[in-house]
Amino acid sequence: MIQCFGISKQAFYKRLKSHKVNVNNEQIVVQMIKDYRNEVGQRTGGMKLHDNLKPKMESLGIKMGRDRFYKLLRAYNLLVPKTKRYYITTNSKHHFYKYENLVKDKVPTRAEQLWVSDITYIKTQNKHCYLALVTDAYSKKIMGYKFAPHMKTSLCIEALAMAIKNRKYPNEKLIHHSDRGIQYCNPAYTEFAEQNNITLSMTQQYDPYENPVAERINRTLKYEYGLKQTIKNSTLANKMIKRAVAIYNNKRTHLSLNLKTPSFVHIKQNVAYHSYKKNKQNLDFLTF
Repeated sequence: MIQCFGISKQAFYKRLKSHKVNVNNEQIVVQMIKDYRNEVGQRTGGMKLHDNLKPKMESLGIKMGRDRFYKLLRAYNLLVPKTKRYYITTNSKHHFYKYENLVKDKVPTRAEQLWVSDITYIKTQNKHCYLALVTDAYSKKIMGYKFAPHMKTSLCIEALAMAIKNRKYPNEKLIHHSDRGIQYCNPAYTEFAEQNNITLSMTQQYDPYENPVAERINRTLKYEYGLKQTIKNSTLANKMIKRAVAIYNNKRTHLSLNLKTPSFVHIKQNVAYHSYKKNKQNLDFLTF
């Protein structure tokens, strides 16, 4: 029998064929990753990618565990780089009343028990614009938003008005948590919230770690859906934001939601969080 590199010719070609299959499968998976990120979000992490792509890989006869999948991401430079936020949109030096922090170290146990609000900037070629968001802390669903070329209190009021309109459980008690920015402390905003039976809570100082859910949503929208870049004009920016919110709420899965989407979890109240199961804090803090 003819030997090739110390092995039989038959074994050599068998290994060569196997190598070609593996390389071909890798190319298929890489394209699947790129297609998924183009549709759902450019910063979708490895665990969520593997969970969402696994059924399709198996249907194509591609067996790839999580460890091998991460090696593939690393080899093709597809791991998500870390980012930092530097632009400040909060002005807490004002004379308006600042509310106490009612939710520090606490975890919500249902949808529409706690909303978090924040403002982030959006750059267009002509000027800076701003995006106000209201997000449900339990389901991570964006309940309301408003995009405008200013940071007036009306920006935040309109975002909250949309959130109130989109409520699924209007009879439940609700806390609204934000930073101590002038927009959220303005009586026009606080009175509007309280008129809608919403209890107000605020961070005690300017610290993004005091409002981590809101900060994370801002970062996700900007880095995964192209809102970080300088956009041609406000009309295009508005369209991009609308599309980003729709994808984020209805297609983007979350590790903290057992790899479910925010919209799904918002309706399915019995879907538990991984992190919530591990949390040893008193989960009845919002029982009125």
